[in-house]
Amino acid sequence: MLERYEVETFLTLARELHFGRTAGLLRISTGRVSHVIKGLERRVGAPLFERTSRVVRLTPIGARLAGDLAPLVAGIEDAIRRAAEAGRGVSGRLRVAFLGEWTAPLLLKAAARFGERHPDCAVDVVEVQLANSRASLVDGSVDILFASYPFDGMECGPVLLTEERVLAVAADHPLAGEQKVSLEVLADHPVIQYPAVTSNAFKRDRTPERTPSGRAVPKGPSGNSFSEMLTLVAMGRGVLPVGSHSRSYYPRPDIVYVPISDAPPINRGLVWRRAGTTERIREFVRAASEVRSAERI
Repeated sequence: MLERYEVETFLTLARELHFGRTAGLLRISTGRVSHVIKGLERRVGAPLFERTSRVVRLTPIGARLAGDLAPLVAGIEDAIRRAAEAGRGVSGRLRVAFLGEWTAPLLLKAAARFGERHPDCAVDVVEVQLANSRASLVDGSVDILFASYPFDGMECGPVLLTEERVLAVAADHPLAGEQKVSLEVLADHPVIQYPAVTSNAFKRDRTPERTPSGRAVPKGPSGNSFSEMLTLVAMGRGVLPVGSHSRSYYPRPDIVYVPISDAPPINRGLVWRRAGTTERIREFVRAASEVRSAERI
């Protein structure tokens, strides 16, 4: 079995590709770095690095070893971090956010249950908009977000809320008098677009480029917020598939919400940065799941 210092030396050199920098980062001599690498190469039975007077390169075998070892080391470090957090208990501050009025009540109930269980951890609840929801997670100003799935590039918790899809159209739109419509009608009308910064998987789900039969869906103008997108709908600039709770949370006399007969439901839940998973986040997800399960009984 490899010793920790051997793995650390190898992976650092694999990243830096420079004996001097590796030695400096590890606070050992370059001779020690060279000695450790030679020992590894003897154990492997093949060179791990190509060395010249000017450059250091990984050999194919070295690159494969680095690729295999890196996630294992990350997993060990994550396990140690989780154990340390568990030993300290859940404390500090957790910043949670919601996107859409409908998600706020459940989020507040989850925050209350979490707070009862972990009184040493403060919970801040804020609202984000479409334009800054992903950025708030990426820059760390928000730890966890209640949003619609799919949300690509993030860790996603269990589905907490589900709703049917409806089509938002202007009150004087030809479809406003229909009892229900098919997704195929999207090919006949411009569809209002979400902001460019919105999750790509989310946009493909909400405003698809093609109907189920393969017909192209024309793109309408984009809005920076959900309210702005609905205003574009009311102006007759396009239609917009949305969740059925928009009827209750965004009622407008100039907009009609028509049920979509053949669309899958919209799912919502908690999302967070994969690299930022902490015991606080795990405990909050657990609290939210428990609250939701209790409401279903």
